[in-house]
Parts: sequence; C-alpha cells; structure tokens
Amino acid sequence: MITTDSVPGSPAWLDLAVRDTDAAAAFYGRVFGWELLPLGPDAGGYGFLRLDGATVAGLGALTEDGARPAWTVYFRVRDADLAARSVEQRGGTVRVAPTDVGGRGRLAQFSDPQGGRFAVWQPGDTAGLDTVDRPGSLTWTELCTPDAGGAKAFYGGLFGWVTQDMPMPGDGEGTYTLLSPEGGGEELMFGGLVELPAEYLAGTGGAAYWHPVFGTDDCDAALDRVRAGGGSVRMGPDDAEGVGRIAVCDDPAGAEFVVLQPPAG
Repeated sequence: MITTDSVPGSPAWLDLAVRDTDAAAAFYGRVFGWELLPLGPDAGGYGFLRLDGATVAGLGALTEDGARPAWTVYFRVRDADLAARSVEQRGGTVRVAPTDVGGRGRLAQFSDPQGGRFAVWQPGDTAGLDTVDRPGSLTWTELCTPDAGGAKAFYGGLFGWVTQDMPMPGDGEGTYTLLSPEGGGEELMFGGLVELPAEYLAGTGGAAYWHPVFGTDDCDAALDRVRAGGGSVRMGPDDAEGVGRIAVCDDPAGAEFVVLQPPAG
C-alpha cells in the first residue's frame, strides 16, 4: 500500500497540470472535497490540493509544449541527478532537468521509452504528500503501456522495482503486474502495470501513460459527482473480486483518473 513515509522507488508526490487551474480545483473539490491552497506568485500559480488540511496533490498550469492535461506521479529517489542520467542511459527522455524547489526538494520529469510521463522527487524539507490510502486521496498508481516487457525492464533498472504477474482482476483477460519498491515487500506494494493494445491508447497517440487511483467510500456517488461537475466516466463502474468497485474517469479537461471503493470488510 502507499504510505507517507515512502521509501525510494515508491510514490511520493502527485500533481495535475491543466490550462484552467480554477476550474480544475472546483471540479475536484466537488468530487473529493479538496480545497486549493495557492502558494503565491513566486510559485508560478502552483498550489496544493488539500483534504481536511492535509495535502493530497499539487495543481499547476500546463506550460509544456505539446502536453495534454494530465496527472503526473513522482517517485522518491535519493539523487534526482543520478536518476536523470539513468533514464537517458536506459532509453528514456529527460523533459525537465533536475531542479531545486526552494528548500522543499529537487525534482525532475521524464518520459519512459514507451512515452509514459513520470517524475522523481528528491526530498528536502518536504518528504511528500501529507495523506494517502484513505478516501479522497491517492491509494494506487497504474501504468498503461503498449510494451509491458519493455516497461518492466526500464523501471526495474531505474528504481529496482520488484514485479509480480497475476491474471487480470475481475473478468478481464491478460496479465496484470504488481509493483513494489526494492526491498519493500508486499506491504509497500503501490501500483500495477498493464499492457494495452493500440486502440486503447488512442488518446495518447499510442504512448504509455500513468494514472492515479483515488479512494472513495462510495464509488457510484463519486461518479455522480464526476458527471455533475462536467467530467465523464470512461469505463465502469465494475466490481472486481478482491479489488473493489472501480471506474475510470476523465475530468473536464480530459485528464484521466480512477476511483476505487475497496471491498467491504
């Protein structure tokens, strides 16, 4: 599971880049009860999305040429500069070079060889998110990719992830790969990886992508709020044995995310 005392290679931060941050804040406030805490003009319009006073994500303006509105998952590293060199050596791309964020930490943003965008966070004063693994917060991360084998090799080499293959949950066909940090064990399992055919990746032009999974105590009620706020439900809701009730959504800007109601008990 995702924890706030993340170990290297596990999720530490999450943010959303969109063209209209006020509209995004209003939408997610309606769906999950989040409130936006702007960080002021020196932060370039960046702010924290908070739930009951605890930071669950960041929100900023979309500035990268050719980028689409999307969530970005940041994985904790000991050395962002070393991670950038490793990404390039393994066939990935450095989109944002390692950069200091005041005294909070050091970040860098990358693309994997299949085009999946992700980032790393080297903590300074800020270790990461304040709260996770609860309703209204990040509970899982998932990579959709056209090449599962290539993705496993890339991220395994970069982060040392431990992978475990299993049949696709629910009634789906194929293989789902569980992800854990190096030496973390199953109790720190934080995400999954699934290979998708090209037609399921049309929205990204065939490129891989990461999406976050947010917890909810009532999936159907959350989907009602998604639709009422101008978002859409792309897939589901479906009941997956051992996983819970799950649905894939788009916010009004087109950024994809997942809502998950864990199984009772």
